[in-house]
Amino acid sequence: MATNITFHPGSVTAHERSELLGQKGATIWLTGLSASGKSTIACALEQHLLHLKKFSYRLDGDNIRFGLNKDLGFDEKSRNENIRRIGEVAKLFSDASAITITAFISPYRKDRQVARDLHDTASIPFVEVFVDAPLSVVEERDPKGLYKKARAGEIKDFTGISAPYEEPETPEIHIKTQETSVEDAVRIISEYLHEKRYI
Repeated sequence: MATNITFHPGSVTAHERSELLGQKGATIWLTGLSASGKSTIACALEQHLLHLKKFSYRLDGDNIRFGLNKDLGFDEKSRNENIRRIGEVAKLFSDASAITITAFISPYRKDRQVARDLHDTASIPFVEVFVDAPLSVVEERDPKGLYKKARAGEIKDFTGISAPYEEPETPEIHIKTQETSVEDAVRIISEYLHEKRYI
């Protein structure tokens, strides 16, 4: 990290920004295997929150790799950097009072903890949502054909097959998509946000 830099605080406090915009920022961090339902839930949640007139924005794992993280691969070191960058971006959005919804496999607990710590340091709520589906179920879904390619050895470092996924130990919300509809998942998350007075 460069040492000849200075942080320039703005003239608007976080409290003042929240008061003026009528909402507080928070990051909703969806984690789970590929095809577990993260992106589907994230899209539906974003729509739900916007219809409640809550400024929200979705950051999707695939989409981010078209731009900000297009220089990263899928080896462990690249995955670490992928999540570090997204943690920083999510924090910026939430600091601006957005409800930021992230949908990333984020397979390593230590990387998710880095993202949480970034938010904790800035006093920004961080809600980890474990979007849980068994490997057998996501392999059966396999909408992009990625599991089939991974089993055939055509894709290296594929989470759940040739790379690990470390399940959250104490997520704020645990959604089993094998038995929970998208609508119910959105309701569960929304109710949690209401309960915590984040919306």
